[in-house]
Amino acid sequence: MNGAPVTPQQTITMAHGSGGKAMQALIESLFVATFDDPQLSKLEDQARFYLAEMSGGGDRLAFTTDSYVVDPLFFPGGDIGKLAVTGTVNDLAVGGARPLYLSCGMIIEEGLPIETLQAVAQSMKRTAEAAGVSIVTGDTKVVQRGACDKLFINTAGVGVIPAGINIEAGGAKPGDAILINGYLGDHGAAIVDARGELAIDSSIETDCQPLNHLIADMLAICPDIHCLRDATRGGLATVLNDFAHASGCCMQIEEQALPVRTEVRGICEILGLDPLYLANEGKLVAVVPAAAAGALLDRMRAHAAGADSAVIGRVAEAPAKRVLIKTAFGSQRIVDTLIGEQLPRIC
Repeated sequence: MNGAPVTPQQTITMAHGSGGKAMQALIESLFVATFDDPQLSKLEDQARFYLAEMSGGGDRLAFTTDSYVVDPLFFPGGDIGKLAVTGTVNDLAVGGARPLYLSCGMIIEEGLPIETLQAVAQSMKRTAEAAGVSIVTGDTKVVQRGACDKLFINTAGVGVIPAGINIEAGGAKPGDAILINGYLGDHGAAIVDARGELAIDSSIETDCQPLNHLIADMLAICPDIHCLRDATRGGLATVLNDFAHASGCCMQIEEQALPVRTEVRGICEILGLDPLYLANEGKLVAVVPAAAAGALLDRMRAHAAGADSAVIGRVAEAPAKRVLIKTAFGSQRIVDTLIGEQLPRIC
């Protein structure tokens, strides 16, 4: 190592992004030591893989990237590190891919405590291990105070899609069933609570969790899943509108079938929010052949990430490209896509 190892008592300085000894010490004593991956420890400018090994898992590669700017960095049940790994793993998995490798790009504000950065890196490591993926390459940038808000993270991911799996937003067919794997809006509500903007006593935690193992179980039961998406920003309503427009069908859901916690409904009522649009970080929406819905639901409920799974509606032919909800009073209303965001910086 070309510099003294960083300690929790230190804070990030501009020297930690300079490319010199301080930066080398930060990378080696914090990121390389924490992530503990043989590819990463080589400190090359890229990770390298044998194509033959990857092609043995499928016939296509899936590749995705996302950036995370959540405020605050730590919130009930999670943090920006867990969120970054989970979000990228799930974006791969909902395409039918088996996630394999992640990159990690850190943009760090000058003055951030090393202790905070260590906690985030350790959380990323734990989440990657739970998902069965490796963090194999990365980048670190330090910016002056005020140029970013404490810490921003970008993660990109690569996975392999097995032959015969073809999941697309436009794959919905009339008669299909619509399933979700649990309670809606927990993540958005947890972020609101963590910001301390409401004087409420809440026990809501984020639902942030990798979904790749649950999805693998689902595909083992039904390789012919038509649509699959994680309901993050914009929530369930946005995902269903994407499916409706891409497939030219109508998504019909029932309000009484939607699992929403009483605490989440309460926060929504106070703030004038709709749980249909609240962000989730561990919820998937699946459109599947009706004949497979029962067996899928049983398999999902047998998995920890799907214990509260439910069938919430069905796909109809008309009105095309619409999402309709049957209310508790028996009426129907249109569920449209929001123009903006209900809550900023929730992921």
